[in-house]
Amino acid sequence: MQRIEVKVFDNDVEKALRILKKKLQNDGLFKRLKLKKNYEKPSEHKRRKAREAVRRQRIASSRNKY
Repeated sequence: MQRIEVKVFDNDVEKALRILKKKLQNDGLFKRLKLKKNYEKPSEHKRRKAREAVRRQRIASSRNKY
């Protein structure tokens, strides 16, 4: 687990919270929490992983076109 830090400048807590939420989202914490909320059957887990792999592959191929 990596450490996430956000510095607050000029008592601007709202901006620091926005930055923290963005960092947590990029880290994938919200996604992991959502997945852990309910039980996922092994077959559903395999299907989701396959869909994610296809999505990553499609994004990578679209980047390589240009």
